[in-house]
Amino acid sequence: MKKRYVASVAGAIGAGITGYLLRNEENRQTLKSKVKNNTAKMRNFYADNQTDSTLEDAGAPDQVASKDFAQLENSRMVSEGSQFGVQYYNKVKEEDGKMDT
Repeated sequence: MKKRYVASVAGAIGAGITGYLLRNEENRQTLKSKVKNNTAKMRNFYADNQTDSTLEDAGAPDQVASKDFAQLENSRMVSEGSQFGVQYYNKVKEEDGKMDT
């Protein structure tokens, strides 16, 4: 069998199995409720863990609590003389200030 048909066959088999399992209304409702619960959990998780935006981090690269890889790289570049992130932050804040007034 050619490689390009493997994905098609796998998709067709998966669709057939899914159709067979979801033929009952009770199974469909159970799946819908599980998907809604998991989606709500994920939204809450990401909303709770989101502290500052990337833009705010760029404005003060060495003064943030979270030390992820991108933030450490930004701090390193600023220590070497790069001011792109800080200048971009200042420009956006200045434009926001003009729009508020």
